[in-house]
Amino acid sequence: LAEELGLAVPDITWHTIRDGFAEVTGFLALVAASIGKIGYDIMLMMQTETGEVLEPYVAGRGASSTMPQKRNPISSEMMLAAAKIVREQHSAMLDAMVQDHERATGQWHVEWHALPTAFIVASGGLAAAAEVLEGLEVRPDAMRQVLDTTKGLIVAEAVMMGLAPHIGRQVAHDVVYDCCRKALSGEATFLDALMAEPEISGALDRDSVEALTKPENYLGEAPEMVRRLLLKRRN
Repeated sequence: LAEELGLAVPDITWHTIRDGFAEVTGFLALVAASIGKIGYDIMLMMQTETGEVLEPYVAGRGASSTMPQKRNPISSEMMLAAAKIVREQHSAMLDAMVQDHERATGQWHVEWHALPTAFIVASGGLAAAAEVLEGLEVRPDAMRQVLDTTKGLIVAEAVMMGLAPHIGRQVAHDVVYDCCRKALSGEATFLDALMAEPEISGALDRDSVEALTKPENYLGEAPEMVRRLLLKRRN
């Protein structure tokens, strides 16, 4: 059977050598944790006040029993639950590795439950991930609205870094910090507060400062990193 499945033959008696079995559940726990993180983010992004993404629509699936407007994150919940359950199975497998002498008296039997459970639950989590990601509804307008919530404050760092070559890094930090406080208190919009500072208006014109407050102009290396990653996946 081992030959048919392409499995290696143990060099010595394997009854108390359990690291290979624990390595399997460790891999499954890593996979489950990765999809759990994805599911958790999707759930947060599906919140009513955010609404940046939605799980695929299926009639009757995910609808709240009391709130018809809701689309509950059913698949994402399964992904997150799988991460937690598989992690516990791996923990049990690590505990079962500590065995007595040449044949376990109880620890081995833990594996009979933990190992198949890890495979079954990880498989369920992966199926849920495939379902939600293949049909994920992405809402760019909602993402834009969330980014605009702070009216530019989210990229105050970009403004500071843009000003640094003109007025110095520390001065730029202190001036932008004061402008942020004014914007947060409602004294002025972030852009108006920036332009009201002589040190800023004397270094950059309004259009240049406004460009610094736009999130789409502060993506950094993210697009290039995505391209590099996808290129490696294709190869």
